[in-house]
Amino acid sequence: MSDPLVDTLLLSRIQFAANISFHILFPSISIALGWFLFYFKIRYKGDGDDVWMRAYRFWVKVFALTFALGVVSGITMSFQFGTNWPGYMETVGNIAGPLLGYEVLTAFFLEATFLGIMLFGINRVSNRLHTLATFLVAFGTTMSAFWIIVLNSWMQTPTGFEMRDGKAFPLDWLEIIFNPSMPYRLAHMLVASGLTAAFLIAGISAYRILRKDHKPAPRLALKTAVVAAAILIPIQIFLGDLHGLNSLEHQPAKVAAVEAVWKTEKGAPLVLFAIPDAKLQENRFSIEIPKMASLILTHDMDGEIKGLNEFPNAHPPVAPVFYGFRIMVGIGVLMLAVSWFGAWQIFLIAKGRKTEMSPFLLKIFVGMTFSGWIATLAGWYVTEIGRQPWLVTGVLTTQEAVTSVPASNVGISLAIYLLLYFVLLIAYIRTLFVMANKSVLVDQPNEIETLEDHLAMNRNKAEVQS
Repeated sequence: MSDPLVDTLLLSRIQFAANISFHILFPSISIALGWFLFYFKIRYKGDGDDVWMRAYRFWVKVFALTFALGVVSGITMSFQFGTNWPGYMETVGNIAGPLLGYEVLTAFFLEATFLGIMLFGINRVSNRLHTLATFLVAFGTTMSAFWIIVLNSWMQTPTGFEMRDGKAFPLDWLEIIFNPSMPYRLAHMLVASGLTAAFLIAGISAYRILRKDHKPAPRLALKTAVVAAAILIPIQIFLGDLHGLNSLEHQPAKVAAVEAVWKTEKGAPLVLFAIPDAKLQENRFSIEIPKMASLILTHDMDGEIKGLNEFPNAHPPVAPVFYGFRIMVGIGVLMLAVSWFGAWQIFLIAKGRKTEMSPFLLKIFVGMTFSGWIATLAGWYVTEIGRQPWLVTGVLTTQEAVTSVPASNVGISLAIYLLLYFVLLIAYIRTLFVMANKSVLVDQPNEIETLEDHLAMNRNKAEVQS
């Protein structure tokens, strides 16, 4: 017979994974989408070109829908600290509680206060005030991400506290906030959000163009998103390398699992693909590049990488971390290729050597509309599973924190969550494309058929005015 506590632990972990997987989809869009909206408003204010405002009006609706689902799913996340993981707040509540409170005070209140102006005040307040409201909402979403990443990073690399009678007490809040991994995780997450939002904008805009939407707004949004993605993806690759070096220093067991290094070795190969075998502690059907893992992680071809054998009974499961990392990297490489090819076509269009982006590339952008979600989830799984068996590294294990309620209770709530999240996710995706289809049919200019015509018309208007 199985241990009831183990069943409860397994189901609680699955439930938390389901909740965080669903929740993170929406902040990964809204964090950066708010800044895209702010950019649209700044361009409208600077150029006086209505096409920027039309792009804003469409995407602010997407932001509102995304923001609402993010808030609702975030509330269910906080419930689980008490229902499924009571040991967590009992042990580290003195640190986790204030950090979550700071997020509410400095971020959520800011977003909630100015979101109404951003959504409904466009024709009721001055353009300057509306632009300010858009900025403050975007800033609020970023601050929210800051505090959540602070807490998660502290759980990964805890500092600035001491244990008294089995409970963590803060000693230095600056050390807690700016813990060793926080800057890398925050930068990595913010750029990931930028890429997620960029490919969402590009995908929906490409879909509108393929549906014969000849208005300039979707073309302008597509151009903005593609250029942003082409700039952000090399930055993300650089940040990923820094993040990996930081993890090697502070979480070597996670890196060993990512690279499937079973035994400590110098000149470790980079495993491109393999089937990790935990029982035999080896990689089957491995495709490797000799010494490349050591070169990437230590910047020395003969550098030493600690193996999983150095962490008996205290390292994460290898397979999900190993595969999750490769999915994340694979999506990143695909984003790099597609965004750069798209940027090249935009350059050719600007030079007059092409008139439109190729339909094939537009279809690729449609297919990659939610590619940022896949990469973000894969990276999040690497981060969270890679911390196991610890909930707070070196302080609290998941088994010590889990609830003692019957597994059946957790199973019932898990089933309800999964069903609800599945329905909401399908409804969200369908709603986006319904909005895109409706936008094809409305606000159709009579004289303007392409973005180039629109820009030429604006130039002629400016010459007449001058």
